[in-house]
Amino acid sequence: MNKIAICGKGGSGKSTIAALLAGALQDTNYRVLVVDSDESNTGLHRMLGFDKAPLSIMDMMGGRKSLKQKLPPKSPVGLARTRTDMLSDQEIRIDSIPGEYINYSDHGIALIGVGKINEAMEGCACPIGALGKELLAKLHLEPGQIVLIDMEAGIEHFGRGVESGVDAVLIVVDPSYESIDLAERINRVSRQMDIGHIFAVLNRVTSKEMAESLANKLVDRDIQVIGNIRYDGGTFLAGLEGQTITGDIAAADAADIAAKLLKQI
Repeated sequence: MNKIAICGKGGSGKSTIAALLAGALQDTNYRVLVVDSDESNTGLHRMLGFDKAPLSIMDMMGGRKSLKQKLPPKSPVGLARTRTDMLSDQEIRIDSIPGEYINYSDHGIALIGVGKINEAMEGCACPIGALGKELLAKLHLEPGQIVLIDMEAGIEHFGRGVESGVDAVLIVVDPSYESIDLAERINRVSRQMDIGHIFAVLNRVTSKEMAESLANKLVDRDIQVIGNIRYDGGTFLAGLEGQTITGDIAAADAADIAAKLLKQI
């Protein structure tokens, strides 16, 4: 279970969880690659402590126009079921990614981005989704490496088949009915894709009673809860200020979740 997709509704805290888990896994001596697969959110690099984001893999491919030209003709089975070969290499290793397209921290965390929608009238995100799907499928990991993928909000990326290259799905659930409802749908489509490990992480939990209530609702929907991140004022303030994610309470909870995830690898 070395490629973990982090999913959930918009605003549930996916990027925050990705940053917290990256730090926790790094503390266990894993080399962590974070993949920014969200076409809209632009703040993940700051959460991880980088001054700026790396150039995207889409940029490496020549930009959006070039990417669209590399897509295969329309198929009756749809792009999600069509093999693409936009990336010439059949196997991609983290260390082979050119320096301008990957950020490295001093403590073993790396960041790459698939691509962003930055301008009006750019069209749908399907080319970026196809690139992300192929990248994750071809990404080869060495022992001691692990990948966290910060997915876009919602469930559309499952329709594009992006998760076909992952080993596990981590569903971030905040205290709202919409988040629980989406978690049920993500759990269902993940099983349809035969993803072997599916877990929920409760986020912004303010009490033991809240955690129990959320967990019970998810268990009733046959979703395994692997842990919860308590509300942490330091984490909230860091996110508000666009700074590196900190917070002793949230970090301790993330370490507990990371330990449970590593037992599954």
